[in-house]
Amino acid sequence: MSVIKTKILIVDDEPSISRFIRHSLEAHHYKAVIAETGKEGVQKAIEERPSLIILDYGLPDMSGIEILKRIREWSRVPVIFLTVRDSEQDKVTALDGGADDYLTKPFGVSELLARIRLAFRHSSPMVPDNVIRSGAFEIDRAGHVVRIAGKSIKLTATEYTLLLVLSEQYGKIVSHKTILNKVWGPNSLEHKHYLRVYFGQIRRKFEEAFPGSGAMIQNDSGIGYRLTAN
Repeated sequence: MSVIKTKILIVDDEPSISRFIRHSLEAHHYKAVIAETGKEGVQKAIEERPSLIILDYGLPDMSGIEILKRIREWSRVPVIFLTVRDSEQDKVTALDGGADDYLTKPFGVSELLARIRLAFRHSSPMVPDNVIRSGAFEIDRAGHVVRIAGKSIKLTATEYTLLLVLSEQYGKIVSHKTILNKVWGPNSLEHKHYLRVYFGQIRRKFEEAFPGSGAMIQNDSGIGYRLTAN
């Protein structure tokens, strides 16, 4: 009996990179499909219906951001960006454009596979309508209550809103710009220090309730924050 393998689309114009990724994925029981241009990538995303897309930032016919924009018009498939660019702004642009994660070239197979597993874990909602739950962590959105190991965490209105913004993209990096805009509005985008202060307070409250739980709020320096219990 044949086994149905998870299909991953690789969109990259460097054949050596594409082959390396394909061989790595196939060695771990994924099925890999390759596209070498943006146009081909969009077409194969439609035809092949992959479970995840690995997308190069720079392609000969269009940018990865433009490809992502076209795909996001009809699909929420997880997208991991590959880039030789390591500037904060490039990464923020990708995340704000709808990417789920990014990986800077050169990269190792173990890290790539870990990013893929993470994207799959969080690619579909893990919630009933008003409850976000993972392990000992729980947000009851209807009751505005946050619990860790059954203990209610007393948060201010701002702290709760910040945590809710992260929970809506559970497991994914949410950029500073997105968080600031959602919580304080567009005139607050220069005040990243707000986030350092508030998330520091939330982590302390988590730790007081359940030692080690502060690590659920992860900071990707210069880019944004991620909420994960994994």
